[in-house]
Amino acid sequence: MRIGIFTLIITCTMLMSGSAFAQGIEVPGDSNGDNIVSAEEVAAAEKLAQEGKISADELQEIKHIHEKYPINITDSANRTVTIYKPVKRLISQGTFAHEAIFLLKAQDRLVALTSTAQQVYEFIPGIKEKPSIGDYREVDYEKVIESQPDVYILGSNTTLPDVEKKLEPLGTAIVVLGFSKMNKFDKEFRTLARLLEEDEKVEEYLGWREGYLKMIQENTADVAQKPRVYVEYPGWDWKTPINYEVVSMAGGFNIGSTLNKTSTSSVEVISPEWVLTQNPELIILPAFVDTVTDFTGYHVNSPDNAKKFIADMSNRTGFKNIDAVKNGRLYVLDGETGSACRGVIGVCYCAKWFYPDIFKDLNPDEINREYFEKWLGASYKGVWAYPSTT
Repeated sequence: MRIGIFTLIITCTMLMSGSAFAQGIEVPGDSNGDNIVSAEEVAAAEKLAQEGKISADELQEIKHIHEKYPINITDSANRTVTIYKPVKRLISQGTFAHEAIFLLKAQDRLVALTSTAQQVYEFIPGIKEKPSIGDYREVDYEKVIESQPDVYILGSNTTLPDVEKKLEPLGTAIVVLGFSKMNKFDKEFRTLARLLEEDEKVEEYLGWREGYLKMIQENTADVAQKPRVYVEYPGWDWKTPINYEVVSMAGGFNIGSTLNKTSTSSVEVISPEWVLTQNPELIILPAFVDTVTDFTGYHVNSPDNAKKFIADMSNRTGFKNIDAVKNGRLYVLDGETGSACRGVIGVCYCAKWFYPDIFKDLNPDEINREYFEKWLGASYKGVWAYPSTT
């Protein structure tokens, strides 16, 4: 009799929490430790529910896992990652991925954030109250482990081996999703949505995004002479990106794309003389909160700092002879509007600056407001571009 009771207790425990083996993964309803809920295991769970040993909600979860899992996704590092149960506890070390999570209305699953993400996304309700795991460049993995995430998202595969060593024994799935490249956004967004079982929210947003991108592309496709654009990140003097998709998708020509890439870095160090020789017609200055905190962003109430930066840059030696400076076509753009998620906003601002006559009716500020209020579910304020397009 004692053996029977003991066996029943063990069976119930394993059905609810899964096996503690297989790299620490615990799948509700999995009693044999293979991380898969079979039809036989569902039948056993139904019997336990009838006997009042598990709840109706617990039984429903076990049935859901049996029907939907495991699922395989291919991440941005071209790795196949298997997910064995619904993702309830999520952490992203990469900053940009947070915005995609917000678009899917899945922020409640974030059990902790980097301090960087809390600063960048201060406008999302409840974000600042969640535990911090430190700056995205110096993560406190002890705090990550304390948070027990089901999935941990990396922005790149640079530190992947080290992170796998730390977290995979806990049963945490490591997924690489950068959300930094515009041309990869659709694929990465669909992958994240599948990972979180939020597929139904994907196509409406992608349709909204694609509508603006397609309209701008169609209206600039036949322009023979694209405006020549120099891009420099405030705080990173004399460094320019080889590829800045926001510029090219807005119908501009990034002069940095002509440089010979000499390293694996996406940013090239250039000389003042090179900029003068290139004589750009416009200068775009994407400002990121982790390099300059007071140019743009939700917390900024005045464009005075951006205005001063433009004035200081215009006074660089020799810059008064550059067409962009002579014609007053220097623009500060919030760095987040150049990421994959919000890149459509950056494209709209740039298109308006590049082709004011073609896009007379385009209002990037209102598109940005719609993005905040409709898609992110946040109030709209702050300085996101200077000079304003309206």
